[in-house]
Amino acid sequence: MPSAAAIDPARLHAALRDVFGFDTFRPYQREIVEALLARRDAFVVMPTGGGKSLCYQLPARLMDGVCIVVSPLISLMKDQVDAARSNGLRAAFLNSSLDLEGRRDTVGALRRGDLELLYVSPERFAMEDFGTLLRACRLSLIAIDEAHCISEWGHDFRPDYLALGALTDTFPEVPVAAFTATATLKVQDDIVRRLRLRDPLKVRASFNRPNLYYAVTPKTDAQRQILRFVLERPREAGIVYRTTRRSVDETADYLCARGIRALPYHAGLDDETRARNQEAFNRDEAQVVVATIAFGMGIDKSNVRFVLHADLPKNIEGYYQETGRAGRDGDPAHCLLLFGYGDIPKIRHFFDDIADPDEKRRAERCLQDVITYATTHACRRRRLLGYFGEPFAQEHCGACDVCTGRVARVDATRDAQIALSAIARTGQRFGAGYLVDVITGADTERIRALGHDAIKTYGVGADRDKRHWRRVIDTLLAQELAVQSEGEYPTIALTDRARPVLRGEKPFYMTEQVVEPRAKRRKAVASADVFAPEDGLFERLRALRAEIAAELGVPAYVVFTDRTLHELAAQRPTREDQLIGIHGIGEKKRAQFGARFVQAIRTFGAAG
Repeated sequence: MPSAAAIDPARLHAALRDVFGFDTFRPYQREIVEALLARRDAFVVMPTGGGKSLCYQLPARLMDGVCIVVSPLISLMKDQVDAARSNGLRAAFLNSSLDLEGRRDTVGALRRGDLELLYVSPERFAMEDFGTLLRACRLSLIAIDEAHCISEWGHDFRPDYLALGALTDTFPEVPVAAFTATATLKVQDDIVRRLRLRDPLKVRASFNRPNLYYAVTPKTDAQRQILRFVLERPREAGIVYRTTRRSVDETADYLCARGIRALPYHAGLDDETRARNQEAFNRDEAQVVVATIAFGMGIDKSNVRFVLHADLPKNIEGYYQETGRAGRDGDPAHCLLLFGYGDIPKIRHFFDDIADPDEKRRAERCLQDVITYATTHACRRRRLLGYFGEPFAQEHCGACDVCTGRVARVDATRDAQIALSAIARTGQRFGAGYLVDVITGADTERIRALGHDAIKTYGVGADRDKRHWRRVIDTLLAQELAVQSEGEYPTIALTDRARPVLRGEKPFYMTEQVVEPRAKRRKAVASADVFAPEDGLFERLRALRAEIAAELGVPAYVVFTDRTLHELAAQRPTREDQLIGIHGIGEKKRAQFGARFVQAIRTFGAAG
């Protein structure tokens, strides 16, 4: 087995170039690869799109034996194997989606030593007969993907992962590497302890994804807002997250009825439909997938240009991971969150099922972190990175709605006093809709019957529309100056925090969207959100990629990523040897696809 010292840097770079088509390592990749080659354990926190798979696939190519990759993403394994095979790696997967013959073929290849990579689920790994099989094989290393699933402090704990704690005892000579895209320092320590990693190399790559643009906007009419957002990106693939199955279906139907190729994805669909919809999205046959978070970990598509959360996430970890599905190819992508206070009681309803008081308090803190992120006038990127313990040195990130001036911090003390006064003067026993009617001076029979047309606050806010006052009340609730009761007819009451604002002793601020001229807004969208493709050649190459992917039965990104197509369109190679050095084109892909893409470029040039 080679040690770190025995690995010639030239050989390492040659494998990087010839197998994966990359000229340089991304940050931390070299250190991780060298540690695993030296048979050292590793714990790696690396954001989605940071290049985790290369960290174990490259050692798997250079080491003797088979690398076992433990992953919960059964729906994604075939795509991962197709991508590895497209680079020339001998890869397979073993899970319940295979028929008997497929399982026999894979087990036979494993026993013969014909595999470099084998993807398995944690449930499969825990099976006694599978453990017996592995002990008879030569293992190069064991890679655990989505390792946060082993921690009860993580956002996606899965009991099946607990069996992995015996790995280092069962295979004492095999290096173990744990990978996750999201882990606080507390979760990190818990993972290392539970997996019993032995003096591991610990890597915390930056959580910063500079190509992602983060924005939050008030939720007024979610369906219309989603439609408008998607229509502004006519050829771009994206994911829309909704909380419930019903809202997923309704949103997908709404988009389809208006000409958008949208498909639903949630646990209520049968396995075949979910797989078919995911496959259609991966192959660019659908522009949008509308999904619950069940879809969050099941997508490896590199050219997702936007992620839209139409409902409030439960925690920052989940939100970060879901937004991380955008822009994996490094090109610009847009992450939009629609924030409405009405989502908060719906989330808290789920907390009623949590029996452990400490766990319930933790869930509340996680939710409050999301509310703070959405309602505070501060750099979104700085807040996200700060949550994971990473400082952000720059004063402005230049790639969020706050730092680009699309959201302003305004003094709304007077409006807050009006709303708080309305709550107090109506007896703290009415909901937001009724309070807004009182503030705007609505002439309703109920208001007259209750005598609220005679209070001082009645009609004081008639100069502003109802949506403005609803946002004021939502912000009061988000900043905990008011609290909303549970139940079918929630009412709003004041908290102790309201008193200083009512008395004028403390100012009240809220965020406000900055309305830009339409031309300027279109220009900003083009520069910050969507990569403007080249002069038609990119689209021609994308069509060829789709054609080849359909022939092979694989997602389009397995052939080439958008970044590769952009470089091809920019450099316009007319000979196959000129493909060397283009990002993502290794020897296998050059031999398999090079001639057709070069011919397409020649034809395009001749036609031009």
